[in-house]
Amino acid sequence: MNNAEFEKITAQSIKELPEFFKSKMENVIIIVSDVPSKTMERKMGRGLLGLYEGVPLLERGYSYSGFMPDKITLFKKNIENTCSNKEEIKKKILHVVMHEIAHHFGITDEELREQGIY
Repeated sequence: MNNAEFEKITAQSIKELPEFFKSKMENVIIIVSDVPSKTMERKMGRGLLGLYEGVPLLERGYSYSGFMPDKITLFKKNIENTCSNKEEIKKKILHVVMHEIAHHFGITDEELREQGIY
């Protein structure tokens, strides 16, 4: 799949997010990268599908302003490698974005697992 098509599917998936998620995404951008850097892979493991980088909402104080946007990166090739068709890619993108938004809310991977979400 070419980059433009992947980005179009990403945009469609984001539009399908529950309103609760969309309304809480303050100062967040979503970008697409082919693969994680070697440094990211060493730190986070191979097969990384997405990454949240920023200050979670729960950690923002009253003085939080003027910061660069938080960033959610989707790793195109890794997502494609886990899917066999466009519909699966769309579902996977939605799943990954929701997972990374959970981090934006300050929810850890461990907490997601404890709640049976992942």
